[in-house]
Amino acid sequence: MTDHDHGRDGIDAAEEAAGIDPAEMTLDELREEIRDIDYELVELIARRTYVADTIAEVKAERGLPTVDEEQEARVMERAGTSAEQFDVDANLVKAIFRLLIELNKVEQREKR
Repeated sequence: MTDHDHGRDGIDAAEEAAGIDPAEMTLDELREEIRDIDYELVELIARRTYVADTIAEVKAERGLPTVDEEQEARVMERAGTSAEQFDVDANLVKAIFRLLIELNKVEQREKR
């Protein structure tokens, strides 16, 4: 059973995952935590983009179409489920993922 399956409140799970106790942190420490998280988000976006570029290369080599609507639907479903587990607005998370997917599709089209 994973941490996601324990039915804990999403905010508590997010705090635990981040390893922070906001009640014991100063404003400067909290802002530093945000800076660290922002950096990690950009790093993860870069990793995701790299993998998406690799997928684009495989699709091009195999003559597959750039768009895979079934795969996009699976990604969106996973994003919504993850958002709910962490008590984050699922519509917001899905909007972010839609943007990431669209950016990857634009890059894939440009490279073909």
